[in-house]
Amino acid sequence: MEAPAQEQGQSLLRITGPSQDQEPRRQPKTPAQKAVRKTFKLTAHLANLLPTGTVLAFQVVSPVLTHQGKCPTSLNHTLTLALLALCAASCFFLSFTDSIRDERGKVRHGIATFKGLLVLDASVRLSAEEADRYRIRLLDLLHGVMSVLVFAAIALFDPNVVRCFYPSPSEEARHLLVAVPIGVGVACSLVFLAFPTKRHGIGFPLSRC
Repeated sequence: MEAPAQEQGQSLLRITGPSQDQEPRRQPKTPAQKAVRKTFKLTAHLANLLPTGTVLAFQVVSPVLTHQGKCPTSLNHTLTLALLALCAASCFFLSFTDSIRDERGKVRHGIATFKGLLVLDASVRLSAEEADRYRIRLLDLLHGVMSVLVFAAIALFDPNVVRCFYPSPSEEARHLLVAVPIGVGVACSLVFLAFPTKRHGIGFPLSRC
């Protein structure tokens, strides 16, 4: 009598138990989750347009200076503004830097001037014709301004910075804080694509050729 009871119990487990072949259904994402995901993707894309060191320094120091977005004192506001200004100035300045490879294949950094490239390593000297290829052009100024705007968009995406200066924004302000950085980021990305630069500044990847 015990064997039929065990078989009946096993058959009930097979009927009521979850099927191994059936995969768990994924819950559909809410519009808020989709917006956050798109925001992070856009932020990562914009970060590729800026010097790596500047973006990394901002992302590391921002939570410390803002006290995780709380900014309890006026000193936190001042230091956060100083960080934003310093990073923006760094993005603008590094747009006027370039890198070359010397005869031994080592990377040498320099600063573009109206006369040519001022190599930071004094032992490397360029001919007048070669230095003229690296002189400042109008495109460098355009990229400098676009870099500052891209950094501003990334800063507006940072929750610590937003909570520091706008702890309780209105519903309209929240929409603006999302729409404006996205618009600026898309516009700057199109400008970078339409007018690419051949410079490999400090903090930017250097080609192998």
